[in-house]
Amino acid sequence: MTGHDSHRDASGAPTFAHLLAMSDGHGLFEHAFLDEPRRNHGYCVDDVARALVVLLREPERTPELERLVSTYLRFLEASVDVDGRVHNRMDAGGTWTDDAGLGDWWGRAVRALGAASVDLPTASDRSRARIAFHRAASSRSPHGRAMAFATLGAVDVLSADPDDLSARALLLDGVASIGVPSDPRWPWPEQRLRYANAALPEALLAGGAAMDDPRVVARGLAMLRFLVSVETRDGHLSVTGVGGRGPAQRSVQFDQQPIEVAAIADACARAFDLTADPSWRDGVAAAWAWFTGDNDALTPMIDRESGAGFDGLEASGRNENRGAESTLAALGTYQQAARLGVLERVAP
Repeated sequence: MTGHDSHRDASGAPTFAHLLAMSDGHGLFEHAFLDEPRRNHGYCVDDVARALVVLLREPERTPELERLVSTYLRFLEASVDVDGRVHNRMDAGGTWTDDAGLGDWWGRAVRALGAASVDLPTASDRSRARIAFHRAASSRSPHGRAMAFATLGAVDVLSADPDDLSARALLLDGVASIGVPSDPRWPWPEQRLRYANAALPEALLAGGAAMDDPRVVARGLAMLRFLVSVETRDGHLSVTGVGGRGPAQRSVQFDQQPIEVAAIADACARAFDLTADPSWRDGVAAAWAWFTGDNDALTPMIDRESGAGFDGLEASGRNENRGAESTLAALGTYQQAARLGVLERVAP
């Protein structure tokens, strides 16, 4: 990304203007009314962690984006208690408003701190992230998705330091936490699809590769192939809505969430990196196409001018609010599609 972030670059890539507008010296505001941050709703670790991962993927960060990286790292460091539990919610004044816990936000914090401990540009910042990672990684969550997110952070740490015992133990526990499907007619470890579903097979793919265990990788590939088949209709993604989906529910659902599409993009990108099977590139292309309008409502879900993502796909169009989660889902999906060279498969 070159030039000022409030303008589209020459390639037509989405900018980070909305992410910058949603952030301040404390962190990243969670919600927006249209494109204005709802400051009174405060910040959450879930989104700050997602944002840090997206920015760490960006190959050419402007000074503005580097400042956001520093802000987000500070936020995540401060969120982790001495026992490894993590606060999620901070008010606009900078005060934590919840007790520390082990929900999804814990897993996302572990995931982001693991990535930061490898990818931050300075040794001192990488060390800060590793210390916070180890503190959080001393705990375990009872929730499957939280453990899946955390597994990805452990894999990142092990990529730089294969002898990190804390990351190794977390990886093994994370993979073990993802159940094995028992019904061949519903080859999924939960009775219903919920949200960010592809994070589960992605954790198996990343974890299995790090463990050098092809059986775990094969489980992840089978789960992901099932998920993509269930969430594809008439050649485009038609993902599970906010109500979830069980074995008998195969019709179109709304309100479709960008986080579900971004999770598919990340998992398919990882599957392609591991297998070089072009069908997984097609999965990433379908995810980006969903954001550009190849979806059940024929409605674009990203404003490329600002990089803002819209909060939900509805039967009549879209939710016009542009919160942090949806924006990061759109930006992250673009990054994967650009990296794998599948942007040209969809109309601009």
